Amino acid sequence: MGRLLIPRIAVALVAIEHVYILVLEMFFWNKPLGMKTFNLTQELADATTTLAANQGLYNGFLAAGLFFGLFTGNRVFKIFFLACVIVAGVFGAATAAPKIFFSQALPAIIALGLVLALDKPATTQRSL
Repeated sequence: MGRLLIPRIAVALVAIEHVYILVLEMFFWNKPLGMKTFNLTQELADATTTLAANQGLYNGFLAAGLFFGLFTGNRVFKIFFLACVIVAGVFGAATAAPKIFFSQALPAIIALGLVLALDKPATTQRSL
């Protein structure tokens, strides 16, 4: 595997995860899959459907930024959006459920480490 393939796969996995979260939060929040995933009662799920859809949309923007970074090769976009995912994951772990750190922040931390270590801009040689 090339040195760029590993960080690209890691970033793609984080982006795909956030598309999955978008789908869960926007379309399945008050359905059996969403309620099981987020440990919700039907009453709470029904009462918070609009809020969840809003959260899902934000997760979609995180995924879009990561996909943009992947498709353009823009390292800065990958770093910025991975950092956003990390902040959101840490905040979610602190305020909602500790497992969010492991399901969202940790994969983004690993992907960010791989991007920083392996997805370095090409260096140019200067002649004297």
